[in-house]
Amino acid sequence: MSLSDLPGPVPDPSALRGGTTTALAEPVERVRPLWTTGVVLVNLGINAAFFGPLQVLLGQQAAHFDESQKEAILALVTGCGAAVSMVANPLFGAFSDRTTSRFGRRVPWVVMGAILGAVALVALAGAPNVAVMTLLWCLVQAGANAMYSAITAAIPDRVPVPQRGTVGGLAAMGQTVGILFGAVIAAVVAGNFAVGYWLCAAALLAGVVLYLFKNDDQPLPPGERPAFKLGKFLAGFWVSPKRYPDFAWAWMTRLLVSTGNHMVTLYLLFFLSDAVHLKETEGIDPEFGVLILTGLYAVTVIITSVLGGRLSDRMGKRKPLVIASSIIIAVASLILAFAPTWIGGLAGALVLGIGFGAYLAVDFALITQVLPAAMDRGKDLGVINIANSLPQVLAPLIALPFVRDWGGYVSLYIAAAVIGLLGAVFVVKIKSVD
Repeated sequence: MSLSDLPGPVPDPSALRGGTTTALAEPVERVRPLWTTGVVLVNLGINAAFFGPLQVLLGQQAAHFDESQKEAILALVTGCGAAVSMVANPLFGAFSDRTTSRFGRRVPWVVMGAILGAVALVALAGAPNVAVMTLLWCLVQAGANAMYSAITAAIPDRVPVPQRGTVGGLAAMGQTVGILFGAVIAAVVAGNFAVGYWLCAAALLAGVVLYLFKNDDQPLPPGERPAFKLGKFLAGFWVSPKRYPDFAWAWMTRLLVSTGNHMVTLYLLFFLSDAVHLKETEGIDPEFGVLILTGLYAVTVIITSVLGGRLSDRMGKRKPLVIASSIIIAVASLILAFAPTWIGGLAGALVLGIGFGAYLAVDFALITQVLPAAMDRGKDLGVINIANSLPQVLAPLIALPFVRDWGGYVSLYIAAAVIGLLGAVFVVKIKSVD
């Protein structure tokens, strides 16, 4: 792999839409089930390694260091990790765009990211203090985002537009199974977060094996890579809203819906213990309650992501399903706000899963249709993924004062619903996709 020439100027999209190489051509052949399975497993491994810590293990470790400051510690660690994610995702996406390895553009970054993430998770198990914990979680984020930027770009690289809803739905299914698997890991280790981190590292590495051997990744000839100029490289990360308004609106809608969703899930463990009082009212440990809710959510996401993606492909439309799913997500937030009970939590998880599954599949397909240039799929999807990472910074900053000072979980979840509904409104601004 050569990185001597990094991303340069953004080429004219019209010059690349047909593609001068197989790596840059608009795909027309339907992908094979084995290829899709490899993509699903990579997404599964990434999300197991990410959400196992994020949902439970990091919270347990924060409480281990200081029970009285666990919310603030968790906000610090997840916020710093998300800041790294915002930089790492588009940066590694841009690197993969210009990689000329004989193994292809995306595979090297999937493999290297898995190794970095796994090593950091193992080290996180023995973190001696909050500072080291924060640093290592940032490294986990860097590795996971190198993988995610590459595997996400592989879909528009290889999947034709009429199949993208279906493949996007299956990828979302892999993400959701990964979230569930991460929650299972966190639950079965019974509070031993160190063992949990080891198991997450193993899941991350195992997830890349099939894709490593069955990826169909097309190499980029060195002659097709633009020359590197630092100024143009940095400028390339700015995608002009004036020149590409549909891309900008897609970014904004993803930011708002993701912020609302993160506000709902960030303090789920503490919501069950401190607001629902799950142990006292139902005799269920909050950690196990997270597992139950995550399982219910996962089942519905798996169903609606696959069905929603296929339905979108058959309809040839994206926006109506994105709007409807965003509204359903907001309804889930309101259920938790006004029914802070175990039954309310179950209902909220069910509704959230229905909405978010369809949203993940269909919104991703929509986004791939508003990318500015074939040469920059990885970078541009990395810019879109800032809208996934930035909420990890924004959500703790927004959520903490709500929980502590502005009415607790009721006001928090109402605010999450309002933010998510704004995302549904802005989808209508996208003009080039039905």
